[in-house]
Amino acid sequence: MNEVTAEVQAYLDNVNEERRDGFRRLFDVIRTHIPEGFEETISYKMIGWVIPKSTYPAGYHCDPKLPLPFIMLAAQKNFISVYHMGIYAEPELMNWFTSAYAERVSTKLDIGKSCIRFKKMDAIPLELMGELMTKMKPQDWITRYEALLKR
Repeated sequence: MNEVTAEVQAYLDNVNEERRDGFRRLFDVIRTHIPEGFEETISYKMIGWVIPKSTYPAGYHCDPKLPLPFIMLAAQKNFISVYHMGIYAEPELMNWFTSAYAERVSTKLDIGKSCIRFKKMDAIPLELMGELMTKMKPQDWITRYEALLKR
């Protein structure tokens, strides 16, 4: 087991017991559906999927030593958070997601600029989250990220 795999497993093992099963199901959906080219890691004390420095050497503009973040998954005290940089950066993707959520899920969407929060583990729309993961490939994210930086 490599260091990242061990750190991810330790994170999974330490999720609060009340949220562990829901968190693990969501983690598995993200891991299964995220396009090839994103790399799983621990970043900002969360499980993350990033554009590796081998693909995007410039790294993250806030700290160029770090790879370009895309998805972060965190077990917070009272909820699970999914930070999806694509819905923050791409209004069309945000519109698709909020519409699809409203059509498929009876609970109110709890969302910030990039943060989707789930308080009820049995109400996480796993199929929808899997679909969201497929909507942006690594090169799509790099292109959008660079366009935003040039503004």
